[in-house]
Amino acid sequence: MQYRRLGSAGIRVSEIALGSWLTFGYKTDEDEAVACVRRAFELGVNLYDTANVYAAGRAEEVLGAALAPLPRSQYLVATKAFFPIGPGPTDRGLSRKHIFEQVHASLKRLRTDYIDLFQCHRFDDETPLDETLRAIDDLISRGDVLYAGVSEWSAKNINDAVILTREAGLHPLVSDQPQYHILQRRIEQNGVLEACAREGLGILAYSPLAQGVLSGKYSTVADPPAGSRATDPQGAQFMRQLFTEENLSRAQQLKEVAERAGLTLPRMAIAWCLRRSQISAAIIGASKLEQLEENVSAAGVTLDEEVLQAIDRIVEV
Repeated sequence: MQYRRLGSAGIRVSEIALGSWLTFGYKTDEDEAVACVRRAFELGVNLYDTANVYAAGRAEEVLGAALAPLPRSQYLVATKAFFPIGPGPTDRGLSRKHIFEQVHASLKRLRTDYIDLFQCHRFDDETPLDETLRAIDDLISRGDVLYAGVSEWSAKNINDAVILTREAGLHPLVSDQPQYHILQRRIEQNGVLEACAREGLGILAYSPLAQGVLSGKYSTVADPPAGSRATDPQGAQFMRQLFTEENLSRAQQLKEVAERAGLTLPRMAIAWCLRRSQISAAIIGASKLEQLEENVSAAGVTLDEEVLQAIDRIVEV
């Protein structure tokens, strides 16, 4: 395993992080989830990502149970809050009340005394940015949280937050968690990549396999393999925009490029994300040990220029 700094923070995280979205507490058998976490730890993974809304809190519970016997000083837990967790008007957003309550609820579910990285799951237009950042700063001062980050914030949101924390003397943001993969490179065009590099935020790229489209197991939209994410009602809704015949054709071509390079498509796709120094880690999902080991093996893989150019030609960049 290779390790990189989390932006300008002093902490180092594994190039591969293990996520729990649409797996832990939902589709993945709990024993299998625990086995994946323990095996990931053996392989050097030290960053585990979750959120309060994943499987309605169950993902945090499963992750907490899996991590409980492991030495706390040797891993980092990242969680998030923003999306509704109930029907009430205070059950959502990034208000001071919601952040405090959700951090404390996450601490219980994760069976830990502190959260290494608390992330604002989306930007909250209805809450003053100052209120959100001061609430997180207070949690850091209390020791409930060590670092703060965001997820899917615009470049302007990030810039505004950086300026506010600097002027108010608050703990700075250290990370951003956007979607980033071969088929979706929005952060390269919308200023997010540039803003994070300039302001010292490490990027934790989620969905490096494009919701499974770059797993190599799909050949046609009409006939997805039984038990795959494309056949699962909840998983399929998140795949909808990417799960097209055009993208599946691209994936098959990319698979040929990977094979010529002596790689599998998942290893190449994850290594592609990690080619940029601004990327601190690629967050993978795994419901089976073989998936985990395959994806973790992308750590340390370097793609030569010929492979990178072939990838760009296929996706028409």
